[in-house]
Amino acid sequence: MRILAIGDIHGCSIALDSLLAAVAPQPEDKIITLGDYVDRGPDTKGVIDRLIALHATGQLIPLRGNHEQIMLNSRADGKLLAWLSWGGKATLASYAVSGNGGTLQDIPESHWDFLENKCVNWYETDKHFFVHADAEPDLPLAEQPEFVLFWGPSDRPLPHFSGKTMIHGHDTQESGIPLNLGHAICIDTWADGNGWLTCLDVTSGKVWQANQAGQQRQFLIDR
Repeated sequence: MRILAIGDIHGCSIALDSLLAAVAPQPEDKIITLGDYVDRGPDTKGVIDRLIALHATGQLIPLRGNHEQIMLNSRADGKLLAWLSWGGKATLASYAVSGNGGTLQDIPESHWDFLENKCVNWYETDKHFFVHADAEPDLPLAEQPEFVLFWGPSDRPLPHFSGKTMIHGHDTQESGIPLNLGHAICIDTWADGNGWLTCLDVTSGKVWQANQAGQQRQFLIDR
């Protein structure tokens, strides 16, 4: 069984399709997506469709990121301005029907259910734990503040008291190369910019990447 982590997707369905084709997940694999599925990129709707289908197989553990949190908060309070300024306009456009610019009402209830009820804030295995942004080094995962899990800071996280390696996204690596600190590995490699969408096999250190042009590459990082 492989434990596969996928970084921030941000509406990049072409990169996601190409990445999954390269990784070729097997039924026994576990896939953890690290949040930020929505905003900025052109096809949030397509990304969520694909993740819902993958979740139905029982393989996917989807985390929630700060962009999902902003989107859900905007639906709850009806205040869209902050979300739209963070990339929500592209998300709404991906759901647009009848030529409009997209509204909250265009988003299927199944997508809201996925973001609100299927996504989780963190996940852990024997040797690793997975969060979107960061974790307080001295607190168990169940006691982590949501602000830290979703927003960080995460540029140079401290080792966690558990001794487990943190796998996270959120802190964009514009180089396209994961940031490997040993005790923490960041795999947000700027899929929605000029970078790559990354999948990491946390056991072997193998990395697969794909971009919105459909290009792929593979390499290893030290584990």
